[in-house]
Amino acid sequence: MPPSATGRAPHPARIDERCRVTDRLGARHGRLYFALQALAGLAWWIAVFTVPAVRDATLGRIDPVVMAALDIPLFVVASALAAFGLRWAVWVAGPWTVLVTVGMVAYATATGLAGWGAVLMIAAAAGSVAAAMLVLLGRLPAEWIIAGPFAFRVARPGSTGDHVRRTGAQIVLFWGLFLVVFPLVIVFLERRWQLDVDVPVAVPILGGVLLAAASALGIWSAITMSTIGEGTPLPSATARNLVIAGPYRFVRNPMAVAGIAQGAAVGLVAGSWLVVIYAVAGSFVWNELVRPIEEADLEARFGAEYGAYRDRVACWVPRRPHRV
Repeated sequence: MPPSATGRAPHPARIDERCRVTDRLGARHGRLYFALQALAGLAWWIAVFTVPAVRDATLGRIDPVVMAALDIPLFVVASALAAFGLRWAVWVAGPWTVLVTVGMVAYATATGLAGWGAVLMIAAAAGSVAAAMLVLLGRLPAEWIIAGPFAFRVARPGSTGDHVRRTGAQIVLFWGLFLVVFPLVIVFLERRWQLDVDVPVAVPILGGVLLAAASALGIWSAITMSTIGEGTPLPSATARNLVIAGPYRFVRNPMAVAGIAQGAAVGLVAGSWLVVIYAVAGSFVWNELVRPIEEADLEARFGAEYGAYRDRVACWVPRRPHRV
């Protein structure tokens, strides 16, 4: 009996195995990242001691000598050793980078200084964590994202109204969180860290137009998913039927396209370049980690029907729809 009839998602091991086939990153990429991080860290420390503007922008009033005594061996040297595949060095460089990031964010928020240092360390922490997983595990464990309440489960049978109401609740919750709460925090930090920039008046206007268009696409996609698919956009109550109508005729992931465009649009409306980067980073996470798992689930449940649809319709860039 197919999973859509039983209400069970495909076995996690099967999904994971399929995702590994599509995963293009491995231990060598993690080592390469650590090598680049070591070089970047060394270059930054040289700049700190030779260019006052770099020191002020990234360290504020933190004593560079004291910081260097700790950071050069634990960040630069440990990253270099991790690049050679020494696992213990990964356990030094990764946690130290995260610890420094927390400290820099707290310092920049409390003082309004060293905003660039906080931003650079956030990027370094994200990169170090990902690289550490690649070196230690040989891959990015994408299945962790869909564990627990976010595990793939087929939606329970119900009326169209039930599915629409659940989808509406999800939209209110997730749009409120990812398009309002998180961007507000980012905008606050951007201004507190003195990293905000003035933008032409046309930028917020353009952002408003993009936000309206992307939101309309998201609502259209959600309604199509809940009425035809008999489910919701969330993996925990995923559609019972394969949806290839409405906006899904043009692109396979219209809700993801809408969400990423919404995030970028919010950044334009707020005049925040950090919110735009937040949206771009979200698109990378979704495309590289979530999408392969979702597509493995669809292929496992719908087989050749989904395979034909995947081959016919683009993932990101819409094409003229074919008859379905």
